[in-house]
This record gives sequence, structure tokens and C-alpha cells, in this order.
Amino acid sequence: MALAGVVLGLLAATFLYVLLVFLSPSDKQSSTPSELTFRRPSSPAKAEPLPGIDSPAAVDLSVVVPAYNETLRLPPMLTAAIEHLSTTPSRSYEIVIVDDCSSDATSQTALDFGKKYPKADIRVITFEKNRQKGGAVKHGVLHSRGKRILMVDADGASQFRDLESLWKQLDAVQSGEEGVAVGSRAHLVKTEAVVKRSFIRNLLMYGFHFLLRTVGVGYIHDTQCGFKLFTQSSARQLFESMHIHGWIFDVELLLLAQMLGIPVAEVPIEWHEIEGSKMSLMRDSIMMAIDVVVLRANYTLGRWRPVSTDKRKSE
Repeated sequence: MALAGVVLGLLAATFLYVLLVFLSPSDKQSSTPSELTFRRPSSPAKAEPLPGIDSPAAVDLSVVVPAYNETLRLPPMLTAAIEHLSTTPSRSYEIVIVDDCSSDATSQTALDFGKKYPKADIRVITFEKNRQKGGAVKHGVLHSRGKRILMVDADGASQFRDLESLWKQLDAVQSGEEGVAVGSRAHLVKTEAVVKRSFIRNLLMYGFHFLLRTVGVGYIHDTQCGFKLFTQSSARQLFESMHIHGWIFDVELLLLAQMLGIPVAEVPIEWHEIEGSKMSLMRDSIMMAIDVVVLRANYTLGRWRPVSTDKRKSE
């Protein structure tokens, strides 16, 4: 009986390990030659090479915007961004828009919009294959040139002026070259923005937060807000280590920050829900739950390991 129990235990462990390998995303997604180039509004027909991952910082801030079928929501968001950035002329910036293989005219919309703001350094990358939001953000971050890098959603739900709150908190929490400031909507939980949402949506939200606490990623109250500011060094470590490209890639970034000892500040921001979400509530909620378990299991078992600055420099 004891031997049979051991055998069954080994079989179960083997099955679970094989299932984990099957559910885990592949480590690398190679870029096509065109995806390693960008276009400017001033010369939309000319493809220019993207800077390398280890290129030195050339601007104070890179704004990375993942975009999928965003012809309607992207222009208002970019308008707010540029209007705010123009109030701090001493801060140089670039805006990197990553079109995640849209089926509409997202890239062309971005290029046409940029012609209205010739002084803004807008760069448009167009994917040939959809890589999901995390993949788009990762590509934009690892080919940007900012001393600090802001990831922001294309929908304009976050108020761009809240960048200053993140900037200030990153100054306060930064240790050496490392630090992250994440926008948070946790303070809005009891406001109309959340209370008036459907029962199912709120139930899934609370269930997801419980799952995050269970797997050890509950030190940040709002992991999913798409408004996060990184130092260049921290961004490169975190995004080079990142495996998950689906909706919960933010969770992996924060788990990695904890593992690497990178300080993280959570900053309350203003936020308004905008129509046009690409998320399927039930399907994507199930996938998010699976991905959380998959990433926690991979790091616990040592299949995935974070890439530290020291390791990057030695390679």
C-alpha cells in the first residue's frame, strides 16, 4: 500500500509538472525585421532601426503605449499626454506606440496624429503578429531610450497629469538606479466607479485579489493599473525576465521586483472607465487565474529566474 501511494504520488507530480510545462508560454518570441524598426510622422514611409536593448539613455522619459485597434481612443489619449508633457519643457521625451497587429488603421492614425505635433518625438512600431498587451509593452520598453519609462494604456482612463505624482514617489523610493512607481485605483474601491459595476465584475475582482495574496503577490493592492513608471535599469531587468504576455504580465513584473529587491511605490491616481475594452470578462478572467498559478509555480520550481543587473553585465 505504501509503495502504491508513492507511485501514485510520483505519477501525480509528473502529470502536474508536464501540465505546467504545457501551460507555460515559450521563453522567446523572435521579432521580424520590420518589428525592429519604427516610423516617424514626418517620414512615415521610411523605416528606421530601433535602438538596441542596451542603448544609453537619450531622453528623460519614454512613454510606451500598447495599442490594438485604437483608432478612436488613441488620439484623445495622446493629446492629453503631449499637452501635459509640454508643461515640463525641461524634460525631454519620446512616445513609443506599439501597434499589436491591429486590424484597423491604428498605426496610420498614430502617424497622422503626430503630424499635428511636429515637436513631439513620436515613434510607431507595427507588429506583424499579435503578441498580446504584455508582449507589446515589453517590446516598446526594451527598445526605448528614456532614463525613466512610463507604460500607459491607449484608452486614456488614467489622467496623464498623475505622472507627476508617480515621478515624485519614484524619486522618494528609488535606491541607486532601481525603482518602480505604480499607479493605483485601490482607493476607488468604494466609489461609484466600482460600486456601480456589475456583481459578476466585482466578484471576479475580489476573487482575483484573493488569489494574488494566496500566491504571494498581494503587497500591491492594484496590480493591473496600466500606469507604471520605471527607472531604465529596473525596466530592463524586469521586462527581460518577463514570460507572461497576457493580461497579468503586470503581476509578473511586480513579483520579479519583489524577488530582485527593487523598491516599489504604490501611488493613488485618478481613473475613469472608458468604453471599448478588449477584455472578455469570463474567458480572460479564467486565463488570468491560470497564468497566476503558472507563473508562481515556475518561479517556485526554478524553471524561471529573474535576470539581475549583475548577470546582464556579465553576459
